[in-house]
Amino acid sequence: MLKRISFALFDSGETVLSALVFSTFFPLYITEFVDTKTYSLLYGFSFLLSFGLALYFGKLADSKALRKHFFSFFGSAIPVFCMLIGFFYQYPFIALVFFLIMSVLHQQAFVFYNSLLLGFESRGFTSGMGVAFGYVGSAFSLIFLADKLEGREVYFAVAFLFLVFMIPSLLTVENPTAKGSVELKRLVSEKRFLFLIVSILSVTEVANTLVAMMSIYLREVYQLSSEEIYKIVGLSAIGGILGGFFWGFLTDKLGVKRVFPAGFALWISFLCILPVIPAELLLLAGFSAGLALSHIWTTSRVFILHEFPASEAAVRMSFLSLTERIASTTGLLIWALFLFLTADNMKLSAFLMIVFPLIGIIAYTAFLKNTNIT
Repeated sequence: MLKRISFALFDSGETVLSALVFSTFFPLYITEFVDTKTYSLLYGFSFLLSFGLALYFGKLADSKALRKHFFSFFGSAIPVFCMLIGFFYQYPFIALVFFLIMSVLHQQAFVFYNSLLLGFESRGFTSGMGVAFGYVGSAFSLIFLADKLEGREVYFAVAFLFLVFMIPSLLTVENPTAKGSVELKRLVSEKRFLFLIVSILSVTEVANTLVAMMSIYLREVYQLSSEEIYKIVGLSAIGGILGGFFWGFLTDKLGVKRVFPAGFALWISFLCILPVIPAELLLLAGFSAGLALSHIWTTSRVFILHEFPASEAAVRMSFLSLTERIASTTGLLIWALFLFLTADNMKLSAFLMIVFPLIGIIAYTAFLKNTNIT
């Protein structure tokens, strides 16, 4: 249990970093000095660079069983560069360079962190505990820290918290010993892997769009106050915490192949109900959204580790990380397109997002057919 908690605590630190630095304070700070389009372009480029580096280091880590070594190196470097942003806070362009480096380090660390699940027998519950702890970290940072920190002190506080949450995993989580090499050319032509990645991507598109746009949706469609929106978002966090444990337990009990497809039904049901749900039931909708969100983040990494060789874990986790980055961008672009086509009809646009889980079902069916063939 100690190893599980240590593993999950890193998820807490990662969400504190994401909630306070990547999503809130740094974008608001740097866009006072750098054009938003330029910042977005540089930030997006860091994701592409991260993917390329993750493939390279992933191959190296898999061939020599260095997954924890790379996790330790990249993870430990993150608080260093976070503090450097604080030290150079008065020099925004230098701070931006350090931020982009930290972004690359963060993506690398998370790839190798996910591959450490190989060392656990109960991967589902361990993954779900990480998701649950991540929701706790996000809620803690937004409720207790966001309005109390300002300026450069944000980066010192986050760096300290991140390091504190990371140390237990450095001390107790074991390095998976599986070794092997994988040819990238073979990997990108492996149909069943690509179909699984597309099925994960399709659901992640909806999940990331929901996270980004739900507050705006609730304000525009239901004319809710900020306090009412916070309650619904807060209840979704509770749903995420409980969902992490629930889906993790179910994954170990029934098998990830049976639990993962439930995500399609969850999102199709949610998107069908969302446009017609009365205001009185929005708290229940928020809780349901948390359950659906925790499902994809709990099961996807476990599924990849379950279906493909342990000796290729880090390289394949690089593709999982890429799907999350792609989903963050394209989901919002498609949402904007739907709003344009429906003349800003948010309810109809929300319903049209159902196309993604439907695509996911098609891709997942193709994955199963190719699994049977192999």
